[in-house]
Amino acid sequence: MKILSAEQLYLTDQATITNLPISSVDLMEKAATQCFDWVIQNYFDKDLTFHICCGIGNNGGDGLVLSRLLNQHGYTVHTYIICFSEKRSQDFQINLNRLEDLNVSVKEIRSGDSYPEFAEKDVVIDAIFGIGLKRPAEGFVADLIGHINNSEASVISIDLPSGLFSDRPNGSSNHIIKALYTLSFQTPKLAFLLPENHQFVGKWIILDIGLDQKYIDRLESKKIFVDFEQIQSIIRKRSTFSHKGTYGHSLIIGGSFGKIGAMVLAAKAALKSGSGLVTAYIPKCGYHTLQTAVPEAMVEVDDEKLIQFFNVKTKATAIGIGPGLGRNSKTRKGFVEFLLKCSTPLIIDADGLNMISEYDDLLGIIPKGSILTPHPKEFERLAGTWKDDYEKLEKQLKLSKTLDSVVVLKGAYTTIAHQGNLYFNSTGNPGLATAGSGDVLTGMITAFRAQGYDPVEASLLGVYLHGISADIAIEGKESVESMTAVDCISHLGEAFKEVHS
Repeated sequence: MKILSAEQLYLTDQATITNLPISSVDLMEKAATQCFDWVIQNYFDKDLTFHICCGIGNNGGDGLVLSRLLNQHGYTVHTYIICFSEKRSQDFQINLNRLEDLNVSVKEIRSGDSYPEFAEKDVVIDAIFGIGLKRPAEGFVADLIGHINNSEASVISIDLPSGLFSDRPNGSSNHIIKALYTLSFQTPKLAFLLPENHQFVGKWIILDIGLDQKYIDRLESKKIFVDFEQIQSIIRKRSTFSHKGTYGHSLIIGGSFGKIGAMVLAAKAALKSGSGLVTAYIPKCGYHTLQTAVPEAMVEVDDEKLIQFFNVKTKATAIGIGPGLGRNSKTRKGFVEFLLKCSTPLIIDADGLNMISEYDDLLGIIPKGSILTPHPKEFERLAGTWKDDYEKLEKQLKLSKTLDSVVVLKGAYTTIAHQGNLYFNSTGNPGLATAGSGDVLTGMITAFRAQGYDPVEASLLGVYLHGISADIAIEGKESVESMTAVDCISHLGEAFKEVHS
């Protein structure tokens, strides 16, 4: 699913009006009706009081339609027009007239007026500003936003929390609505996917309002929200006459004394993700542990308690390196020598990344076409600090271009950067914020590379299925607090069944 800019969404609205065809006021009615349907399904108590704060543009027009529909269905509704300008959009005015024809009271709020009081059990609908906002909220509107935020009422924003820019940094965050829910239209906004904006967006819901899909398909977007349909288009079905050699040989290098568990998780995950063969290259101290915990895997060993020689015999089709590896000076020296000799693209995680970050010149010897999977702190060590999440994405794209590799930045909506494109994952939950989760992902991505998926496909599949397995786990007996990396692995079978359905 494409993530469109504010300008592209405006053009899509105009194309929809022209091509379907549909009038702009009817399109507004359709969008607001979708919001109304969601609201009454989730706030069905007729004793609730709704306060709808409308700007004087089309976002305010959505609010006016919602006010009319709630009034017609017997809800208690107070409607306010926030008069920050005397220039009102045509569709806003049409819907204001329709509301007044029903003898619904509408109060105008201007500079110097007192603000309405909101009780804890009330619901405030924010329809002040939409995606067309060009500058931060100011004056009495900024004060009103602060007043709403300081109330204890539940807040629902229409399309975008007022004061928030959809696809660029906000700078000051003092005058942005803090919504419990954001009801948005057709495609996610970039702002929804960035950690710094979560306090404003809350839980976001995309409502399909029937915009011209053929026009959207023709638009160019380098930002993609990875959904179920895209994953189904990538993943392959297995042939009846295939065998273990058909599905590649994954080699995973890592482990040190006290951190053999990371390699157990990575090896198990690689096997559960369909790799035909898996070999773990580990210190001798982990031999019995790994052979017992993962009997299906083969094992090669290095020094007693750490890896320093990297004397790998296995001819693998994909190599993952880093889980539990440690950063001992002997390991570091051997790792550098390994990189200098290695021509096979790698999946590099954890201490592999940390050692690379300690020496800038190591970036230049990473094989092209590799996959790096840092968490935010590891990424900061590689790319430097950033002033906001938008700059962080720019740094991720730059690092990917410099290395001619894929950079997978882990977290909520894990981002995958490659050749100027950014893919945002749509699955997963906070249960993945647990020890060993990254080791599981390394094993999974390595397995997909071993099976012949290209670096982007392998990353998309690994991240998406990793997230689905976590979602399935918490739909069952686990919670986000109790989930472990092993739970993620144990639900991979169900995750595969879901994407093959």
